[in-house]
Amino acid sequence: MKIAFIGDIVGRPGREMIKIHLKKLRETYEIDFVIANYENASHGYGLTPKNCNELINSGVDLMTGGNHSFDKKEIKDIFESHPLIRPLNYSDEVAGEGYKIVEVKNEKLAVINLMGHFGMPFIENAFLKINKKVDELLEEGIKNIFIDFHAEATAEKRALFMMLKDKVSAIIGTHTHVGCDDLQIVDSCAYLSDIGLTGCRDNVIGMDKREPIQRMLTGLSGHFDVPKKCKKILQIAILDIEDGDAKQFIKLKVFDDSRVIKSEAYID
Repeated sequence: MKIAFIGDIVGRPGREMIKIHLKKLRETYEIDFVIANYENASHGYGLTPKNCNELINSGVDLMTGGNHSFDKKEIKDIFESHPLIRPLNYSDEVAGEGYKIVEVKNEKLAVINLMGHFGMPFIENAFLKINKKVDELLEEGIKNIFIDFHAEATAEKRALFMMLKDKVSAIIGTHTHVGCDDLQIVDSCAYLSDIGLTGCRDNVIGMDKREPIQRMLTGLSGHFDVPKKCKKILQIAILDIEDGDAKQFIKLKVFDDSRVIKSEAYID
């Protein structure tokens, strides 16, 4: 199976890049299933039903979240009606699920959303929670396992990779909005510290630069806003997975001025 993953979609600019480019990318690279992180998709904070439908109509099959998953109150209803998950290590008392099992080319694929600890809300231990869930999936005979690890610290992401690399198919980081190019395949597991944002590329983590700069100068927090006009980027990972093993892994940076930069994973 060939799956693709798009990181933090930030506001209208991010949604526009997906609407313009995703269906063509699916055709060109013969992608069977697309996963995308929604947590910043609606003006930078959470997801609305309208924007959820927009992304699905643009070619996204399943969406993952993070620390902004619950910023829009409507999210509870969307969980029940749309292919949407939130981090596995949120309390079982909150709405939504932390993973989904889907059929792709007559094979089962488990997609798990997990959240780290540094700088994040109060949640259950990510490493204990994911260890248990992965073992359960393997006992069920599910070999194709993809994890979106939504975390600030690269050390947490790397530690998770070292812990699970012989058990899962891929671990790709989200949350920082800053794309990395350390893509690799080790012990048949694909890894990337952070796929990076899809949205504005000429500001600060997809947001208008003025408020972040003011925060750095004064220490006072204000509301971050997604710019109405900006230069844009779409960052997408594409993976070939066979019988639970990652066989090929590339990353594309698609710019709004028609440039495309391709990176390929090294294999150990």
